[in-house]
Amino acid sequence: MTIKMHLSRWMVAFFILNAGLIFAGGFRSKVITTSPLTIPVPDDRFLKITNFTQEGGTERGVLRVNLSGDDGGVANILAATRIDLSTGINSQNFPEISNEVIIAGPADVRVAPVTGATLVITYKKEPNGVEEATPTPIPIVTPTPAGTPTPSATPSPTSTSTPGG
Repeated sequence: MTIKMHLSRWMVAFFILNAGLIFAGGFRSKVITTSPLTIPVPDDRFLKITNFTQEGGTERGVLRVNLSGDDGGVANILAATRIDLSTGINSQNFPEISNEVIIAGPADVRVAPVTGATLVITYKKEPNGVEEATPTPIPIVTPTPAGTPTPSATPSPTSTSTPGG
């Protein structure tokens, strides 16, 4: 077996022997063996899945999404990556590659258990876009006269002429 397969098996065993839930930098990992897992994704969030693996079992574990809102719908969007390809009919297959999946809310993501298998999923919920700041109002300036000029109060010189002089 390769080092990668040994490491994957060790990680699965580590997750099983612990509480079944691990946090790291906002990411959560859950182990699914007998109970289904449902992850609600609110409208203002998206779900980023970075790992979905399976060890054991004959059926393939799948990630099912129930979309809410106007579009609605249900779909299986991701199959678990098998990490135990060394025995049985899977021994002929090349190691599988895991893909990252991002699901926008509102949605409910569900992983059903697979008989005889251990599934591990790692995910993180993040804000759906950047929070928009309230725009600062732009003042509108209109030119208005500051005042009207008034005639000066000082008398202007006038010439007067006198007859005969």
